[in-house]
Amino acid sequence: MKKIKMFLLAALMLLFAGVLFAAGAQEESATVDSGEMAVEKVKAGFVYIGPAGDFGWTYAHEQGRLYVEEQFPWLETITVESVPEGDAVRFIDRMVQQQKCDIIFTTSFGYMDDTVKAAEKYPDVTFFHCSGFKRSTNMGTYMGDMYQIYYLNGLIAGAMTESNKLGYVGAFPIPELFRHMNAYALGAKEANPEATVSVKWIYAWYGPDKAREAAEALVSEGCDVLGFTEDTPTVLEVAQEHQDKGDTVYGLSHYSPMQAYAEDASLTGQLTDWGVLYEQMLYDYKAGKTADCTNYDLLWLMKEKAVELGGTWDDMINPKYVEVLKSQGRDVFDPFTGPIYDQAGNMTVADGETASISHLFAEMMYQVDNIISPLPQQ
Repeated sequence: MKKIKMFLLAALMLLFAGVLFAAGAQEESATVDSGEMAVEKVKAGFVYIGPAGDFGWTYAHEQGRLYVEEQFPWLETITVESVPEGDAVRFIDRMVQQQKCDIIFTTSFGYMDDTVKAAEKYPDVTFFHCSGFKRSTNMGTYMGDMYQIYYLNGLIAGAMTESNKLGYVGAFPIPELFRHMNAYALGAKEANPEATVSVKWIYAWYGPDKAREAAEALVSEGCDVLGFTEDTPTVLEVAQEHQDKGDTVYGLSHYSPMQAYAEDASLTGQLTDWGVLYEQMLYDYKAGKTADCTNYDLLWLMKEKAVELGGTWDDMINPKYVEVLKSQGRDVFDPFTGPIYDQAGNMTVADGETASISHLFAEMMYQVDNIISPLPQQ
């Protein structure tokens, strides 16, 4: 009987110890869960217009994605590349329904309407559209804009040209490109009132063959400094090939350092750091500041260090422009301060006034008066 009692006592002690262990395990588990809730995982999807290795626009966005993925241990990211404009919704469907994304970044102007549709379809997902102007409760906008840099590059191009003819290879005639191209032309005119700009449109973001054809055509017309918006170094390569033949042709790199492709021909360029913008948007999301995106528009310029002058420009430009822009940004100095006239001689920005954000991002569908190519058909 005594042995039975001792056995029962031992069993009870083991049972009690087991209960205590289970309770401790539950408490420990709750602490872990609590910690995980404090650093809740976020999954972000990035929709790209081109391949991540294009060394232009998409490459720059990819570097920004890699930066924030390294910065935030709670962040998981996925990408989809070379998504056609006008066909983004079905890719977004997969990101939401199958891959369970909390946030989706659509990184091309042409995705704007598709992003609007997706935001309406998935009200519990937060969307950020790059370079557009349409917003809603769960859809904000962002842009690291280069028009100040293009103006500075225009000053350089106007000072460097020997023919007074500058060229520009443009992807699509949209406000973003008119904004950049016009700033480039205005800078050239300030440095050199005789300078004109010719434009060749290729209707492709990633089109090296078309870019090469357009660049060669501009050179054949006498253009000796080439700017471009196309996502490869092709235009710079063309300039370098002409330098190798003894011709004086220069180019401006775009979105990424491209000097390696045109050691003699690359003057300068415009660079964007998308990482700082993605970092801010993800901070804002985690802080609950994007619960209503109706007025969420992250427009960062030189002042916010989202963009910078690239290349080796040395003393080709008056340093006062760079210093003012770096220190103060758009509030103090803006390339689109009137009077500004379009090709037909109409005043588009009045004397002493500065173009509004709406004008720059939605209404600027014209070419300034020293761009001599006809306005493309819309």
